[in-house]
Amino acid sequence: MVHSATSARAKPAARKILEPEKFVVAFPSALGWMAAVFHGGALARLAFGYQSRREALAALDEVKVSAARELDSTIDQVIARLQAFAVGNDDDFADLAVDYGRVTPFQRRVLDACRGVGPGETLSYGQLAQLAGSPGAARAVGSVMSHNRLPLVVPCHRIVGSSGALGGYSAPEGLDMKRKLLAREGTLV
Repeated sequence: MVHSATSARAKPAARKILEPEKFVVAFPSALGWMAAVFHGGALARLAFGYQSRREALAALDEVKVSAARELDSTIDQVIARLQAFAVGNDDDFADLAVDYGRVTPFQRRVLDACRGVGPGETLSYGQLAQLAGSPGAARAVGSVMSHNRLPLVVPCHRIVGSSGALGGYSAPEGLDMKRKLLAREGTLV
């Protein structure tokens, strides 16, 4: 049987590009209820310090997520690490896969630099700007920190004013929570 050149070229099947699955989970901790969104296997959002599961889930501000029916071992391990951190175990979460979402290159540099600030350390907003390659951008760094979607994992509580003043903190209990976290890590501000 002879095929013409046009009949030999079959149209490729249409491919549907699927977004990686999102899972949401809420769990109790010594720092209040936590809720997390995992996107494609990476931690994409974290909320903590809430009085109830419902409040923690509402804080995620996710429009559409699917609840994880059976947590895979990676998610289970992240939850265990966050719960251990909440009771005082040091963890820098440096090896944890994260998904920052849509951020600018500057925001990514700031978030990445903040992840390098370990337990028991603090930096000023200006020092973090310097580490992120943008000296003089302390206010812009403050803005990035105020919109941090991954508190504790991107430890914005360790970033303080140049005078040692705490600055702000967007978690429930605000500056009291920031003081609690820093005191637990042995950092006197």
